[in-house]
Amino acid sequence: MNADAQITFLPSSDLSASNDFYEGVLGLELAVDQGPCRIYRVTDQAFVGVCVNEGARPSDGVIVTFVSDDVDGWCERIGEAGGTILHGPEHSEQFAIYHAFVRDPDGNLLEIQRFDDPDWASRRAK
Repeated sequence: MNADAQITFLPSSDLSASNDFYEGVLGLELAVDQGPCRIYRVTDQAFVGVCVNEGARPSDGVIVTFVSDDVDGWCERIGEAGGTILHGPEHSEQFAIYHAFVRDPDGNLLEIQRFDDPDWASRRAK
């Protein structure tokens, strides 16, 4: 069974601030505006959505990772916009990646990462 696309939804207490971050700072295209939920295009078939959820709290057990060759550029843009960079960018020998962790305006944990192996997505797990 294959999925046609993927959407990860995150809670937001301030949809306007989330929109400023995901569309303005990260530069993601707004794909669908459903009123209390907004869905942003990450790739042709991958999306991140934010939905108004006043009572929800971010969980450090959930990480949304954006894979990009330009980790430094993303972090520079986030930092210049006043975003929260928790640590990095730095290299992880353990996971063979270069990455940084950031928080969106609601405190949701995001990672920007580049794999050391550019063919990571075409490999099959052993």
